[in-house]
Amino acid sequence: MAEVLEFRVPTGRDRTVLVWGLEPEPGLEHSLFSAFSQFGPLYSVRVRGDAGGAGPCSATIKFYSAGDASRAQRACHGHSLFQKSPLKVCVCTKQKGFQQQAPALSSNKCQELANHYLGFNGWSSRIITLQNVSGFEGEDEEVGETLQKPPVKYLCAAEVTLPHHGLRTRGAALGQAPVEDPGDPLGVVTASRRAQKLAVGKALSSAFQKILLIILENGKVAVEYNPTQEELTDSLPEEELKGLLQVNELSLEQFDLEEEEEILSDLSWDDELLSLEMPPN
Repeated sequence: MAEVLEFRVPTGRDRTVLVWGLEPEPGLEHSLFSAFSQFGPLYSVRVRGDAGGAGPCSATIKFYSAGDASRAQRACHGHSLFQKSPLKVCVCTKQKGFQQQAPALSSNKCQELANHYLGFNGWSSRIITLQNVSGFEGEDEEVGETLQKPPVKYLCAAEVTLPHHGLRTRGAALGQAPVEDPGDPLGVVTASRRAQKLAVGKALSSAFQKILLIILENGKVAVEYNPTQEELTDSLPEEELKGLLQVNELSLEQFDLEEEEEILSDLSWDDELLSLEMPPN
């Protein structure tokens, strides 16, 4: 059966693997990452307990693919891997009842996932426009006796192209950064760089959200455009898109100003240990 992957933070019990019986050692997280990433790309590796202490440790490993998580569990359970004693490995069986929509991956995570499934030459990205929209909502504001500079804001439109699949998607996003020290002549420059970086990263992430990766049983990867994420930016010619993003036509309310907020945990560790999905003997 084919598996569909989105460029979002992976959720679901079938994508999360629990590992315990770990011997504490420096660099334990790196050892786990090296061992389990052989089965597929990992979103995160988290060690519980003091990896450099004397007590036992456990870990939560989150895969993007449920198939990769299952293969890792079957291959690693009961094997020592990088330590002397065998590890206990299971796929999660408990999960919180309410699941909100998973947040979008950061642009760096999107690129890592694209590189794995599409190859380094299987996709490309470019910035269509990057505009300074600072001061759109007003001038400097006086707070008490101090003149408070408004945050620096940049608006970016970016494009992701998958040449082998004939697919092109676009994304637009706003990035803002505060001017830490209004008296510092380099304060605005520093804030501008941060705002530009945020805007570009969010715009690329937005473009990736419209791509669905279809992992087939034979290991090949197909790609589909996600129509639920379709926006005006995908259909407009480039010149019209640049014009649309002019300050005098901009509505800042349409852009999400929040950073990516990862779902830190979608399972209860203590409850999980009472009900484990173990491989047959």
